[in-house]
Amino acid sequence: MKKWFVAGQRRRGISPEKGKERSRRNQMKTNSPIALFRRLALELPGAVEASHMNHPDFRINNHIFATLSAQEKGCGVLKLTTEQQSAFIADQPHIFSPVQGGWGRMGMTFIHLNQADESIMAGALKTAYRNLQEKQSQKKSPKKSQLKSQPKSTQSARPAKTTRRPLQ
Repeated sequence: MKKWFVAGQRRRGISPEKGKERSRRNQMKTNSPIALFRRLALELPGAVEASHMNHPDFRINNHIFATLSAQEKGCGVLKLTTEQQSAFIADQPHIFSPVQGGWGRMGMTFIHLNQADESIMAGALKTAYRNLQEKQSQKKSPKKSQLKSQPKSTQSARPAKTTRRPLQ
């Protein structure tokens, strides 16, 4: 009987390659909602995975729209508007909840991955993605770029200083 050592464990009769394949398959089974969240996020046009504070996040044009910062709790995090957050939580309270503290008050929302199916995950990710896309397109709107390209007037936007008079 052959003996191999894989990842510090002694296995008998299983080649290192097969052992690695099995551990990957087992990991995919235990992390399948996380893998699904990741896959759906990366399927969005222009989305890339990066890392912020050692947690995976998903970005477009270097701006985050979702993270897996709470993956150890089985949650993803979505960047929603406060109105969207309220609507999602009211509609599906067992799937969505606000992130604790100030982040949650700004719209950061947990999605409980074990409770959400693929269509809910995809819809929520698309909502967060579109929010960021719209925000970025507003920054590039022609109105603002025209204002920036116009020369500034010589007068200051501040009112002129008034001279102080002593009290009588």
